[in-house]
Amino acid sequence: MTNRKRLRTSRRTATAAAQSDFFDDLPDDLVVFILCKLSSSASSPSDLINVLITCKRLNRFGLHSLVLSKAGPGAFAIKAKSWSDSAHRFLKLCVSAGNIEACYTLGMIRFYCLQNRGSGASLMAKAAMRCHTRALYSLAVIQFNGSGGSKKEKDLRAGVSLCARAAGLGHIDALRELGHCLQDGYGVRQNVSEGRRLIVQANAQELATVITSATWRSHQYQHFYACLTGLVSCPLLSDFGCNVPGPEVHPANRFMKEWFGSGRWLEGVGLRMCSHVGCGRPETRPHEFRRCSVCGTVNYCSRGCQALDWKLRHKVQCKPIERWLGVDGGGGGDGVDEGGEGENVVVE
Repeated sequence: MTNRKRLRTSRRTATAAAQSDFFDDLPDDLVVFILCKLSSSASSPSDLINVLITCKRLNRFGLHSLVLSKAGPGAFAIKAKSWSDSAHRFLKLCVSAGNIEACYTLGMIRFYCLQNRGSGASLMAKAAMRCHTRALYSLAVIQFNGSGGSKKEKDLRAGVSLCARAAGLGHIDALRELGHCLQDGYGVRQNVSEGRRLIVQANAQELATVITSATWRSHQYQHFYACLTGLVSCPLLSDFGCNVPGPEVHPANRFMKEWFGSGRWLEGVGLRMCSHVGCGRPETRPHEFRRCSVCGTVNYCSRGCQALDWKLRHKVQCKPIERWLGVDGGGGGDGVDEGGEGENVVVE
C-alpha cells in the first residue's frame, strides 16, 4: 500500500514538472541579457518581432530600453514597402533608448525620404557626436552638396572636417573622399601626393577588411588565387590585382533605393538618384549632384561614390558623348564635373 502511494506521488510530481514552464523560473536579468544578444545580432526585423509575439514576458522584456539600445543594423533593415507608423514608432523607441544606429537610420529616412530635413539632420548629428562613422560621412556629403538648401549653402570646409573625423575613426569611404578632396583641392588646400596616398590607403584597408572576413575565407580563396596569378580580371581594387565584392549596403541606403524605386517620382520633379548601386541618395534640388564629365549619363553625390562605381561597373559602360569628342584632352574616364549643379567640366 505504501509503495502504491509513493508511485502515485512520484507520477503527480512528474506531471506537475512537465506542465510547469521552466522559462518562468529564469531570472529577469538573464532574459534581458539573452534578448540583448539577439537584438544586436538580428539579421532582419523579423528576428526580433518573432520573439516579441511569443509571450507577454518576452514582449515586455523585448521592449526593455537596454535591449533596444543594443539593437544592431539588421534589426532596422525595414523594407520600404513595409514602412508604417508602427515601424516609425519602433525606431523612435530605439532612438529614445540611446541607440545610435537607430538615430542614423531614422535620420537618413527622415532627411531624404520623408523630407523632414531638420529632424533628420538632427538625428544624424546626434549619432555623429557619439562617433558614428556613417553619420559623420553622411553629414559630410550633405555639407558638400548643400543638401536640403540652396547651392549657396554648401560648406566645403565643414564637409572636409567631417570626412577627416570619420576617416580617423576608420570609415573607408570617408578616407577615400578625403583623398579626392586633397587631390583636387576641393574644400582644402590641394596636396596631390597626400591625396593619392589616402586613396591608396583606403583601397588597402578595404582589401584587408574583405580578406579577413569569414565570407572571403570560405568562398573566395580560389578566386583570390586566380586573381593573384592573373587568370581572371578584377573589377574592384584592380590596383592590387584582387577581385573583392563591393561593400555591404547599409539598411538605410537599401531603404532609400526601395523607397524611390525606379526613380519615376524623382524624375517627375526633375531630381536624380546617385548612380552608385550601394548609395540610394536622391537629390534634394535639381542638378545637385555631379555628372560624369565624359558620358554625362550618370550622377554621383560624392567623389567616393563615383570612384567606387567606376571600378564596379561604369568603367566598362562609360562612352564619350558625341558632342564632346572634339574637346582637347578627351577627359579622364573617371572624371566627374567639378562644378555640380548641372555643369559638365571635362577633367583630364
